[in-house]
Amino acid sequence: MNPHNSPVSPILPGAWLGMVGGGQLGRMFCFAAQSMGYRVAVLDPDESSPAGAVADRHIRASYDDKAALTELGRLCAAVSTEFENVPAASLEFLANCTFVSPAAQCVAIAQDRVAEKRFICDAGVPVAPHVVIESPDALAAIPDEKIAAVLPGILKTARLGYDGKGQIRVRNVDEVRTAYASLSGVPCVLEKRMPLKFEVSVLIARGGDGKSAVFPLAQNVHVNGILAKTVVPAPDAPASLVAQAQDAALTIAAKLGYIGVLCVEFFILEDGTLIANEMAPRPHNSGHYTVDACATSQFEQQVRAMTGMPLGDTRQHSPAAMLNLLGDVWFDGKKARTPPWTEVAAMPAARLHLYGKEEARAGRKMGHINFTAATLEEARTAARDCARMLHIPLD
Repeated sequence: MNPHNSPVSPILPGAWLGMVGGGQLGRMFCFAAQSMGYRVAVLDPDESSPAGAVADRHIRASYDDKAALTELGRLCAAVSTEFENVPAASLEFLANCTFVSPAAQCVAIAQDRVAEKRFICDAGVPVAPHVVIESPDALAAIPDEKIAAVLPGILKTARLGYDGKGQIRVRNVDEVRTAYASLSGVPCVLEKRMPLKFEVSVLIARGGDGKSAVFPLAQNVHVNGILAKTVVPAPDAPASLVAQAQDAALTIAAKLGYIGVLCVEFFILEDGTLIANEMAPRPHNSGHYTVDACATSQFEQQVRAMTGMPLGDTRQHSPAAMLNLLGDVWFDGKKARTPPWTEVAAMPAARLHLYGKEEARAGRKMGHINFTAATLEEARTAARDCARMLHIPLD
C-alpha cells in the first residue's frame, strides 16, 4: 500500500500545507490555515490568482506540471484542492510523495456525472431518472421511448460542467438529438426535470479516523444555474428531511472513504421526496456562511481533516443568510460602477467578503456577503434588502 494513502496524524501547526488551485476557495483556505499557524503553498498558473496573492508561497505552473507537483509534494506535509476539475491524475501523482485529501479517486468520481450518478445510486441514495449517452452511436441505439421516459429533461455534459455550464433543456426527442449534436458528441447524461419544491445542501467534514462532523442543512436559491442565496438553517425543511439529507451525505462520504470537506446537493420535490443532485469534493459556496455563523468554518474543517487534527464543532451560533456577489454587481447596464460598499457596511447584519479579483465580469464570482442576526427572519430580511440595493436578482 502507498504509505501516503493515510494521513500522518497529527500534522502540527508550523508545517507546510499545499493547495492545488488558486481561486477564492483556496484563498479562504489560506486564511484558515495561516490563522492556525500553518504555512501554505499554492499551485496555480495565474500570477494574480486570489489564493496565490495571500499564500506563503505561490508555485506558478499548470496543474499537470510534474516538476511543480513534485516541488509541492516534497514541501508540504499534506495537499488539498479547491475545485473538482483539477486533473485527478495530478492528485494521484502527488500521493506518491505526500498525503492528499480528498483522494484522487474521490475527485475523479465527482468530475464525471456518469460515474457520480452510478456511485450515488450504488450508495442507496436516490437520484433523478436519467439516461446515459456515451457517444453518437450510443444515442442512435437508444429507443425513442426510453428517451421520452425522461422528458422534459436537461442534457448535461458528463465532464467539466459547473454553475449551469454544459446544460441544455430539452422537451422532445428531436431536441435531445439536436442538443447532443451541438455538444460535439461528448458523453452526457439526460436527466428528467422533476417537480422541484426547493434545493438544499449538506456540508460535512470527515477525518481519516472515519469520524464525521455535519453542518446544519442549507437551503439554496439558484439563478441561471449559479448559487445566488443560501439560508441556514433551511427554513422549509422539517426535522425528518434534515436527518434524511444528512444521513444520505454521510453514507456517500463513508462509501467513498472520504477525507476532507464534502458538499452534497439535493433536490426536494413537491411531494417531499429527496433526491441527490451532485457532490462537490471541497468546501462549497453554500458553506460560506460558516465563517461568520458557526463555531468552526468549512475552511478550518478542511485544514483539520487533512492534517489529522480533531474536527471542529459545527454548532451554528447565529441564524444566517448568504448572498453571492457576481461581477454583474459592478455594472449598471453596460456602464461600470462602484458598488455601494459604505451602505453595505452600515448594515448591522452584513459581513462583506471580497476575493481580490482584479477584473469584474458578468457571471464571475467576486465575493459574497454573510448576514447573521438574532433570528433567521432578521438575517433573511437583511439579505433581501441588500439584494435590492445591489440589484441582485433572486428569482
